[in-house]
Amino acid sequence: MVKAFVNVLKNKDIRTKLYYTLFILVVVRIGALIPIPGVDTQYFQTLLSGINDGDLSFLSAFTGGSFEKMSLFALSITPYITAQIIIQLLTIAIPPLEEMQKEGEEGRKLIAKITRYATIALSLVEGIAMGIGFGRQGLIRDYQGMSKLHYVASIIVVVCALTAGSAILMWLGERVTEKGVGNGISVILLINIISGMPEDFAGLFTTFIGGKTIPKGILSAAIIIAIVVILVVLVVFLQDAERRIPVQYSQKVTGRRSFGGQGSNIPLKVNTAGVMPIIFASSLMQFPVFIAQLVGKTDKEWIRYLSSSYWVRPSAPKYSLGLLLYIFLVIVFAYFYTSITFNPIEVADNLRKSGAVVPGITPGKSTSDYLNRILNYIILVGAIGLMIVALIPIICSGLFNASVSFGGTSIIIVVGVILETMRQIESMTYNKHYKGFLSE
Repeated sequence: MVKAFVNVLKNKDIRTKLYYTLFILVVVRIGALIPIPGVDTQYFQTLLSGINDGDLSFLSAFTGGSFEKMSLFALSITPYITAQIIIQLLTIAIPPLEEMQKEGEEGRKLIAKITRYATIALSLVEGIAMGIGFGRQGLIRDYQGMSKLHYVASIIVVVCALTAGSAILMWLGERVTEKGVGNGISVILLINIISGMPEDFAGLFTTFIGGKTIPKGILSAAIIIAIVVILVVLVVFLQDAERRIPVQYSQKVTGRRSFGGQGSNIPLKVNTAGVMPIIFASSLMQFPVFIAQLVGKTDKEWIRYLSSSYWVRPSAPKYSLGLLLYIFLVIVFAYFYTSITFNPIEVADNLRKSGAVVPGITPGKSTSDYLNRILNYIILVGAIGLMIVALIPIICSGLFNASVSFGGTSIIIVVGVILETMRQIESMTYNKHYKGFLSE
């Protein structure tokens, strides 16, 4: 591992990309500390004092703590992620977008441009909602004594700052993708999540280890480490596990030469939908909670059914009904998201056109039906794996009050992004060695 890292740093191009990426990440974290003018950050932290207890913990983790501080990057890159999801869903409902997606590089550039505009629009809407909703509760400093015109001007400053911050992060993410290492948006999301982990682990230490006897402290630390290791191992398995469908290409004879006839496979990932089902389910369930926070109606009992901080509590088992809804939504969105990203009919048609067959399966409809059956099976396996990873932190929080801002979703993102970035660096290293071999 050390030798491989040293080899990477020896390469000037890769080293430059790594330094560029690190520089952008430093800029991101500095921006997360810059407060928006006229905002009472202390009051905002008091207003959302329960955010790390589960109600909006995923938003806290995704923004790297910027949301509580109401800094320039308070919206983080969540509007961009939401815009990507919306555009991806619209490609199914709107034929022109679907055709655009199939046009290759030019089509992808147009979709990326539309996604940028959608990101700005969503940032503007979210900024207005937060500025007006929280402004009435004290987000704007000294709002009670200011004139109406001054109050409106303060809201405009907040909205412009939040929108600009989201746009800057989107631009920085694209620069990392273009000139740095890894997917820029994912890397920014990664650093935001990681930035909150030291505080979370410090809280776990205070709750379960600090003040305990040495044997109890060691046992608690061992259990915490074991849980984290188990979660990481499960995520690695989910990210890499796949079902390979064997494919045989027909042999063609031209003169005295024969072409084709080789075997291949179609790799179907066990976790085909990635972390999207959990993000969809969490966002859908937490949206009413967020609206309640905006309007100051946080004392309603129905909120507890939707808040993960109340699930699996022995003292109030009725609120765990929300957990059942969460599990159902994860499964539904796993099937839904896979259906829009993988089309068995299209794959079967491409196989038929290229003269390939699945051994023992008739080309055409029989092949698409076979792929669909296999896909339905592995989607369920992947969804169960996702739920296990997501539920372990929730169960620990409910039973032992082990509250952290990051959960199963964050761990999946962190491990997935690290693995993908490492693969990209490894690929870049191999490419450089390959070019050097040819040049000799």
